[in-house]
Amino acid sequence: MAMFTNVIVRRPSKSLVDGITSAPELGKPDYELALKQHDDYIAALKECGVEVTVLPALEEFPDSCFVEDTAVITRKGAIIDNPGAGTRNGEAKAMEPTIREFFDDDRIAYIEAPGTLEGGDVMMVGDHFFVGRSARTNEEGIRQFIEILEGWGLTGSEVPLEYVLHLKTGVNYIEDNNMLVSGEFIEKSDFAEYNKIVIPEDEAYAANCIWVNGTVIVPEGYPTVLEKIQEAGYKTITVDTSEYRKLDGGLSCLSLRF
Repeated sequence: MAMFTNVIVRRPSKSLVDGITSAPELGKPDYELALKQHDDYIAALKECGVEVTVLPALEEFPDSCFVEDTAVITRKGAIIDNPGAGTRNGEAKAMEPTIREFFDDDRIAYIEAPGTLEGGDVMMVGDHFFVGRSARTNEEGIRQFIEILEGWGLTGSEVPLEYVLHLKTGVNYIEDNNMLVSGEFIEKSDFAEYNKIVIPEDEAYAANCIWVNGTVIVPEGYPTVLEKIQEAGYKTITVDTSEYRKLDGGLSCLSLRF
């Protein structure tokens, strides 16, 4: 399995409090607490042995700390996304100069309108990429994405979504043939060949964990999920992401890992 050496994150902006949410009942994020949680997230990543590039906040884009939706980075190159949420279209363009610090022009590709694609809908399993067809990622975006992958000798497949915002809201690969699954993904035939660690409904948010070089970073406050991952043999680190949950954001959303 490939090990990660680099991670890109972006500091949350004060405008974070006006970010997109499907759960207004959770309240607006506390900006100061969100900053502290971001510090803890960066510290956890560094503990996993990666170099972390920390980009400055973009006040004009309230959701810009969720850098995962701006690009998909593969072992062959980077694909600059075209986010399906209109207010986020400028975020991918803002990420491009940083991507260019790591990849030459011939290793950068683009999702072009009318195609839309957000990285939260893309799950890497070795050299195969599952892509969720969602409200944010459309058929044309997936077609372009798979065409780019195949040009690089990689593969991709579409996974229709029924209820969740993004694919990785409910399913995440943690290497070693193990997959965290919740809700609609528990019975999906797309993932039949993997060992499924089933997430209980009352801890569904914690399906969004990230594997970084043998360690699984788990959101704080979900004891059943933490125990299941530890029982599967993984070292774990917990990080509180309560303020990002208020904006439909989880652990994977906050970084680009490659």
